[in-house]
Amino acid sequence: MSRTSSAKKSETSNEISAVAPEDRIPPRERIVSTALELFREHGIRGIGVDAIADAALTNKMTLYRHFGSKDELVCETLRRASEKASVIWRELEVEHPGDPRAQLDAWVDMRAQCLNGEPAGCDLANAAIELKGEGHPAHEMIERHKAEQRDRLVGLCSAAGAREPQLLADTLTLLLEGARVSRQAMGADGCCGHFAKACRAAIASFA
Repeated sequence: MSRTSSAKKSETSNEISAVAPEDRIPPRERIVSTALELFREHGIRGIGVDAIADAALTNKMTLYRHFGSKDELVCETLRRASEKASVIWRELEVEHPGDPRAQLDAWVDMRAQCLNGEPAGCDLANAAIELKGEGHPAHEMIERHKAEQRDRLVGLCSAAGAREPQLLADTLTLLLEGARVSRQAMGADGCCGHFAKACRAAIASFA
């Protein structure tokens, strides 16, 4: 074999090696993760199934084999986002077992870190706004997720000894949702930078 042929073979092998890891991810997982990223970038109504299938290195037939409709795919991406958001509660319990006040302080810190890592805002809140009034099946999931998050926060505020745990939980929730919108409208240097400080002031006022 000539030196040129060997070089071409090696080059082709490297190209295959670079693509292979992505190919080894099951099509369903590629479709969901790709759709979630594209929905964040373009909006749910701003991207079609053809573009999602192409970006996921598959085709529309495969996409519809895993998901009966685009709406079903949207629901799955939001379910994944909900599961990821719920991990924070397990982390709080593991890092601060039996100490609800420390868990509440850690909740503030974790949410502040998330604000810096989610410049596009909350996937579920964004979807709720974009799909408002359309009777989309995702709305029920979004409402359930937000209600569960609020209930967990109320329970944590109560366990931490807050005077009015429901009001404190709602105050912290409003600060979080407001900070997410402010992050998108004004950037990281806007008023969302005071999120943690505002939360701690609220917690102290209900102590």
